[in-house]
Formats: sequence, C-alpha cells, structure tokens
Amino acid sequence: MRKNKAETEKTIQDLIVIARQHFTVHGYANVSLEEIVKEAGLTRGALYHHFNNKKGLFLAVFEAVQKEVGDHVESAAAKSDDSWDQLINGCQAFLEGAVESQNQYILLIDGPAVLGWEMFRKMDEKYSMNSLREQLQHMQEQHFIKPVSIEALTHCLSGAMNEAILWIANHLDQKKSVIEETMIVLQYLLEGVRK
Repeated sequence: MRKNKAETEKTIQDLIVIARQHFTVHGYANVSLEEIVKEAGLTRGALYHHFNNKKGLFLAVFEAVQKEVGDHVESAAAKSDDSWDQLINGCQAFLEGAVESQNQYILLIDGPAVLGWEMFRKMDEKYSMNSLREQLQHMQEQHFIKPVSIEALTHCLSGAMNEAILWIANHLDQKKSVIEETMIVLQYLLEGVRK
C-alpha cells in the first residue's frame, strides 16, 4: 500500500515537473497534453485521473511555482533577526523569484488568464499574502508599525509588489537596477507606517 502511494506521488510530481517545463517554454495555449504524457511515459487517462484536465494540471504547476517563490521569500527573510530586515529581504526575494525566467510566463501571463482573476487572487492570498500579513501583524504587535489596518496594509503592499513585478518583467535587460529602484521605493513607502 505504501509503495502504491509513493508511486502515485512520484507520478504526480513527475507530471508537474514535465508540465512546468512545457508551460514555461510554450505557454498554456500551445502545450499539448499528448506531449506531456508521452514524455512522462504515461497514458492520457493517467493524467486525467490525477488532474481531471489541462487546467487542473496547470493549477498544480502554478501552485508549485507559488510555493517555490514563497519558500524563497521565507528563506531570504530568515537571514536576519531584525523584523524590518526580514520584511525588506522578503519583499526583494518575492520580486526576484516572480521574475525568474522559469516563473514569469506561468505566474504573470498564463496564471491570471488561465485560472481567472478570482482563482489567481485566491492562490496569491494562500502563498504570498498570508505570509506578508503574518509578518506585518507580528511587527505591529512588536510596535514597529503604526496602528493602521494590517489588512489594508497587506493588500496595498501586495498590490504594489504585483504591479512592480509586471514592470520589472518588461525591463529584464535592466533587471538588477530595476529591482533596486523598486526596493528603494518600497522602503520609502514602508517608512510611512514605521513607528
């Protein structure tokens, strides 16, 4: 029984890895499920058993990318014991992770288009905004942030970063300097709520 569960999990992960490569290179609309199952050495029925359809497979890939970016943010934030540094490090890691070449098309282009705005926001909430909200709440409890609405602050900061990601993605030839410019502006914005 354990072997079957482990084999099933491996099959699912293999499909996600292969599909991610295809979605990254070709974009959702140009990806053929036949190519994915052929590369995975599976049948189309096996794919449908685990993901129901192409959109279900894309959602699994999208979640894997979101989780990976979220882990990158957490890791960068953990490099400091200072709450402000954790917030700044996390913001920068989010910007850097979202515009990585293997993430851009999935997160910035196909994500909202394929999943729809409501599902896209739900995934953003689950993998990005919840961590940001927790950090801001913790900082307010430690009296590092003025008594403002943490919910409003979370949405404003998340929205600013999501828009900045789109801007950065259009200037990848200057990625490093554009991220630095964005971080300067984000720090100025955050100084406004610093206690």
